[in-house]
Amino acid sequence: MQLNKIPATVVTGFLGSGKTTLLASILQQAAGKRIAVIVNEFGEQDIDSDLLRSCSLGCEEESTTDSDEGIYELANGCICCTVEEEFLPVMKKLVERRQDIDHILIETSGLALPKPLVQAFNWPEVRQHCTVDAIITLVDGPAVAQGRYADNVDKVDAQRRADENLDHDASLKELLDDQLGSADLVIVTKTDLLNSEQRSEVERIVQNRVPAAVKTLFIDKDTLEEDTDQLKALMGVAAASEQTIDLIENHHDRYHKAGAHHDHAHDHFDSCVVTLGEVSSERLAQGLRELLQTYPIYRAKGFAALPGKPMRQVIQAVGQRLDSHFDRLWRQDEVRQTQLVIIGKQLDRALVHATLAKAEMEQA
Repeated sequence: MQLNKIPATVVTGFLGSGKTTLLASILQQAAGKRIAVIVNEFGEQDIDSDLLRSCSLGCEEESTTDSDEGIYELANGCICCTVEEEFLPVMKKLVERRQDIDHILIETSGLALPKPLVQAFNWPEVRQHCTVDAIITLVDGPAVAQGRYADNVDKVDAQRRADENLDHDASLKELLDDQLGSADLVIVTKTDLLNSEQRSEVERIVQNRVPAAVKTLFIDKDTLEEDTDQLKALMGVAAASEQTIDLIENHHDRYHKAGAHHDHAHDHFDSCVVTLGEVSSERLAQGLRELLQTYPIYRAKGFAALPGKPMRQVIQAVGQRLDSHFDRLWRQDEVRQTQLVIIGKQLDRALVHATLAKAEMEQA
């Protein structure tokens, strides 16, 4: 089991804000890093093909949507509205290839809400191996200064009409609020086109929409070309945004509370990951049976480390059925630990952990 999670950087912002230019610059400066890229921009791929080919992550699978360089294009709708159908299958592929990946870059559609996408990192099969290093929101400085928010409003509206899967229709101001409200870092682009008064106005607008702890970075084309240290720093924020994303309420959430219907993949389940040391097999099974009787649990699975046993024990539960078997020897470089993923409805995470923790053996 991989000890270090793969960090993923989510880059969001309206069309024309400079997302693809930022990704291209990061790829150019990321010498030696094996980076997988997920792009959701409806054919508006502006990253130079030579830059994509320079990505050091190889891809052996043949697919009409996965390029030979580890670039995954999601073109069937706004990524936040097709999480289950589009994004999660790609993330599962990357999890399978996790030993070959150092970092994941995700460029969202200009209309995407970051929250549903980041919540998908709590899907058990993703959460075990990946974490959101940072949500970076790009803001077009001149557009915001002029009150347009997007560089080309007509193009954004055309993008709305072209996406039959889009299930949120907020104003550009509300979309900007929601993108900024989820951000770990805000980057204002094209600042060479702003005078001092305009820059102050953009800074005021941004600061009114983000928590005080969120930093704002002003960049122009020279920054991307010359300030390599700043680019590298974007891929090491370690925010673990998926752990706090549920605390963020946006316009979209408020529409839900007002009665609007919506159906994202994350609405269907609760999940939690329980990590323990070595455990008693009998007490662990007893705790799992208690949980199976208490909650509608769709699936529980994972591995157990048993004292004195050289092999790891595989645990699987579906419905009321609980099975276990030994699959292989623990490797010398592995930490002997127990890790279980519980998927169900209305789970009390603290109670789940406390119930299973009773099986943990005392350290000698």
